[in-house]
Amino acid sequence: MSDAFRLTTDTRRAEAAPREPAFYRDPYAFYDAVHAASPTFFWDNYGHWCFTGFKDVNALLRDKRFGRQILHLMSREQLGMPPPKAHTAAFDQTEKYSLLTLEPPSHTRLRSLVNRAFVSRNVEQLRPRIERLANELVDGFEADGRVELLRSYAVPIPAIVIAEMIGMPSDMAMQLVDWSNRMVAMYMHGVTHETELDANQASIEFMDYVRTLIDERRRAPREDLLTHMLTSEVDGEKLTEDEVISTTILLLNAGHEATVHTTGNAVKSILESGLDPQALFADDKQTEATVEECLRFDAPLHMFTRYALQDVTLENGLSFKQGETIGLMLGAANRDPSRFAHANRFDPFRNDGQNVSFGAGIHFCIGAPLARIELQVSLKTLFTRLPGLKLAQPPEYKNIYHFHGLERLELAW
Repeated sequence: MSDAFRLTTDTRRAEAAPREPAFYRDPYAFYDAVHAASPTFFWDNYGHWCFTGFKDVNALLRDKRFGRQILHLMSREQLGMPPPKAHTAAFDQTEKYSLLTLEPPSHTRLRSLVNRAFVSRNVEQLRPRIERLANELVDGFEADGRVELLRSYAVPIPAIVIAEMIGMPSDMAMQLVDWSNRMVAMYMHGVTHETELDANQASIEFMDYVRTLIDERRRAPREDLLTHMLTSEVDGEKLTEDEVISTTILLLNAGHEATVHTTGNAVKSILESGLDPQALFADDKQTEATVEECLRFDAPLHMFTRYALQDVTLENGLSFKQGETIGLMLGAANRDPSRFAHANRFDPFRNDGQNVSFGAGIHFCIGAPLARIELQVSLKTLFTRLPGLKLAQPPEYKNIYHFHGLERLELAW
């Protein structure tokens, strides 16, 4: 069928190597094939069933019979999992209390303590700060006539904003990004021993830094999210220091990673579409629609996994035993031809726009309102300030399938 993948229709099995350039540079060809042949299929490279239909993915993200955590219900031995690796103990510690992996009631308690900072009415107050920051960054490279956009613009905006929200100095933002990038490499398919060691070292350094800040806030509280996490209570309970550290690292990692990828992917999509950027950002309503289409068309995260928390039989007849993994393919769901007219067309004026790029259900991205504002402001500012923007080199995607983003984005004007 393709050099990048193989799909056997009668058995609903697929082979597609996530680290092969032909695949990760264009996973959409694979998605087109599975949508046409078998939207639910067994991915041999991962060893589990995957779902690509928009309706299925949206429903399963909300299905409480599936969750992000399983070791609270089953042992490693029952699951056939190897024991924890000693050389990734620090990385594992950062994940232990992550909102991304916890299930209720722990998830409910932790999220309720953090959620207030990220509701729309609160993050909307950050819009003027984001606008100033975006314009300052463009001021820094406008006269050059060209820029590598990710490092100079896409990365600093969300990194600085989330750092300042938590209560970290903005000049630490790029160090935080370095730690984050080294840790996120752990989510690649086929992680090497060297990557594990480096991610663990980054985790040690990141945790040490957060502990230093926690000590400072206990001595001198401030009006920031870190102080809020240290002092707030739910039902008389406060977060433990380990929970605060895990949550802080998650917010910093998740608070910039997906937004950076979406910014790069969005600029690429807009420039390759040939559409007039002035029309795409003509007013607030159209700017919002353009951002939502960017999120749909080239999502920053392509697969989330879930464990069956109990024995489950779905309406389509597939059965899963407790502890089995399923893959929910967000990038594929966003291109489902049964849900979207001309699903492979970038169309910010479509009237059937929707996406699952932020997930759904109890694990819906807590930072979605902030990410949307950052994208609305940064994209509009960029195309308004630099009306002659064009691609200076063909962009290429990073070799990280799950986190779908560009390696570099060279632009000129």
